[in-house]
Amino acid sequence: MSEYDLPQEILVESDGPIRIVRLNRPEQLNATNHVLHRGLAELWPQLDADRGARVAVLTGIGRAFSAGGDFAYIEELSNDADLRRESLTHGRMIVTGMAQCRLPIVAAVNGPAVGLGCSLVALSDISFIAQSAHLADPHVLVGLVAADGGPVTWPLMISLQLAKEYALTGDRISADRAAQIGLVNHVCPDGEVLDQALACARRIAKLPQQAAEDTKRILNLHLERALTATLDFALLAEDRSFTSPELRANIDRLQGRTEKGDPSPG
Repeated sequence: MSEYDLPQEILVESDGPIRIVRLNRPEQLNATNHVLHRGLAELWPQLDADRGARVAVLTGIGRAFSAGGDFAYIEELSNDADLRRESLTHGRMIVTGMAQCRLPIVAAVNGPAVGLGCSLVALSDISFIAQSAHLADPHVLVGLVAADGGPVTWPLMISLQLAKEYALTGDRISADRAAQIGLVNHVCPDGEVLDQALACARRIAKLPQQAAEDTKRILNLHLERALTATLDFALLAEDRSFTSPELRANIDRLQGRTEKGDPSPG
């Protein structure tokens, strides 16, 4: 296995030709801060360069897959244009890195996948979700645009009408509903999601390597065309949304709820 140069917020474990990638901020429900976001941008080229790797399995440690953006990080981004510019560059790298990574990516959605977590599921090639988990993209609810989220990828996966509904409302999508409409492949009992994802990864790892990788590439050319058409405007819109008064008001409101011990809206 190649050495990975990643922060402790991302763990990579080798299981033969499979690389198990674990998001590692369990106390924060694997919510994204700057370090984790940068690490996700740096992850995919390193996986791609690992010549012993055939398949990647992506999951979270603890109760969540990923609860989206950390409120403190969102506030930092709203106040610091240079940090925001760097973060948007990392966002582009995450999206294009997953789309272009030669390895098939299997998501094991062990808990809520919200915001960026939801995007990571959509950008994976095959997804298994725990029965009690859910997806949600609440960017618009807090006043943000998701350049790496549902508006970019979902129209390739589900009807345009459903993509609009869930991107605009931020409604939670239960595991069963996500499978019904095509956002995930399989719903699993909570304790079996990683095992089932690994079983799928092992099947893929036994296939002829070049044929599997080229087939993923052919399929993802459709995604790459969509990214080419939408990503520049999406990133510009996300940058602009970080300076909106609506976001400022929502950050203040949501941070107040968090300080009182109330749950995140995701």
